Amino acid sequence: MLLNIANKEYFPTILRKGIYRFKEMRSNKKRREIINWCEKNCEDILIFAKSLNIDLWNEAQRFEKKLKKHANSILSSLNVNLGGGSYCSLIYFLIRLKKPKTIVETGVAAGFSTQTILSAIKKNGHGFLYSSDFPYFRIKDPEKYIGCIVDQKLKDNWKLYIKGDKRNIQEIMRKIDKVDFLHYDSDKSYSGRKYIFNILKSKLNADSILMMDDIHDNAFFKNYTEKNEILFRIFKYNNKFLGLIGI
Repeated sequence: MLLNIANKEYFPTILRKGIYRFKEMRSNKKRREIINWCEKNCEDILIFAKSLNIDLWNEAQRFEKKLKKHANSILSSLNVNLGGGSYCSLIYFLIRLKKPKTIVETGVAAGFSTQTILSAIKKNGHGFLYSSDFPYFRIKDPEKYIGCIVDQKLKDNWKLYIKGDKRNIQEIMRKIDKVDFLHYDSDKSYSGRKYIFNILKSKLNADSILMMDDIHDNAFFKNYTEKNEILFRIFKYNNKFLGLIGI
């Protein structure tokens, strides 16, 4: 861990994450209020899916079952904790449904959402994924675990950046005209989310689909949608809330 912290490529990001989390601990006193707001606005995913394409939703659920089996076969042999996955069936469903061209995700870890997005891209026949991540600095050789469950055959439609969101997103911005689909699952602090959304805003428009995990952690998603008068949806998955904009 000390070697990773001392790495000049990683230290600025590690320091910034520490500062963000310290501020969050001091300011995040209304989490219960945010959870109540999420509960109040939470929708039934099956009703939502049926209103759009139930056959595609069934396909997405089948995909998620295969994904979990695939991931377990790889992760069970590793002696590290890389965290869990996102709401992969919903991610797959939305990308298959809307067929976005340019997709950006923040937060890769083992690669649940990455494998999901790339699989949907392959099924659609077009699309490209730009992923932003930062190595787990608490483990040895953390780079090798990023996206470890992603199939090699899917990687032609993928570009991975691992210098932390601040540097990664700026580099990604220079390569794209707009963001058709954004899956945000990295820095969960209010400051971190606000910073990245400020960088990305010039690439977002009324047609962009935004999905953010763990919106109950702080008031960012609530404040963002209210300030910009944006319609949104909230779904619950594994006792956590995610927010959806653009559909």
